[in-house]
Amino acid sequence: MRHQLAHLVTPHSHEAMDKVDSAMETSREGMRTLWLSLAVLGATTVVQAVIVAVSGSVALLGDTIHNAADALTAVPLGIAFVIGRRVANRRYTYGYGRAEDLAGIVIVLTITATSALAAYEAVDRLLHPRDVSHLWAVALAALAGFVGNEWVARYRIRTGRKIGSAALVADGLHARTDGFTSLAVLLGAGGAALGRRWADPAVGLLITAAILMVLKDAAREVYRRLMDSVDPALVDRAERALRTVEGVEHVGSVRMRWIGHSLRAETDIVVDPRLSVARAHAIAVEAEHALIHAVPRLTAATVHTDPHPTADSGDPHAALSHHAT
Repeated sequence: MRHQLAHLVTPHSHEAMDKVDSAMETSREGMRTLWLSLAVLGATTVVQAVIVAVSGSVALLGDTIHNAADALTAVPLGIAFVIGRRVANRRYTYGYGRAEDLAGIVIVLTITATSALAAYEAVDRLLHPRDVSHLWAVALAALAGFVGNEWVARYRIRTGRKIGSAALVADGLHARTDGFTSLAVLLGAGGAALGRRWADPAVGLLITAAILMVLKDAAREVYRRLMDSVDPALVDRAERALRTVEGVEHVGSVRMRWIGHSLRAETDIVVDPRLSVARAHAIAVEAEHALIHAVPRLTAATVHTDPHPTADSGDPHAALSHHAT
């Protein structure tokens, strides 16, 4: 009854066009987040690059390189969001949502390249020490980097979780660590002010280590998405919702996968084999509705009905599959 009432009072549709509109809406929100992030990080990078040229700080150089790379990750994600808007066809029957997973791979490779470059510059400066000038400007640039990255991180993570984008969340975590590594530049500036020429490149190496930690987290997120990993709590929620459907005697396997910003599910339920085809179909429809209402970001479910194994399964109406999108 709870699911039936929720179904009646909640405006929704299972038409394919409505699903396309929903995907386009989430893509628009993702694109807006990316462009704002690009603008903020781009401005931060320009300011830091000018101060790097004046001061010669290798720690700030590493931070600037990474901020620039973080801003440019908006490009593959933006392309993926645009591609993901395309409607499914006979070749790509599930649509183009997987383009975002490919963008996640590009982001991981970008982080890897920037960490290698930052490490190289820091080691080179340790081997060939040089004084850092305009330390006050370096300190201000470090603060600007922290503020810009933290704002972008919060915005990306919030939007990514809202629209179900693992790549955008990973990119937000990347930006958050960038913010704290920007603060580390202050340590290098402080050491240089005390005459410790090694402090600046040492902080550069610390920044590289922090980047590698982000790389590990981002790679794990992208790997899980490519391997069709979902939060086990979502599976538990789906099983609980199916058990509340009248006529469902047992819940079999529940499988889910992310395709772009949305989830798709497949499940087996056990019903009385003496039911008519029409009644078994109605139970499958109710089960599909219960799943969509219970699981966030779930847009489609395939429900397969099986006869109870202990009952007479000779009835030709014993099994039925229902697919609703």
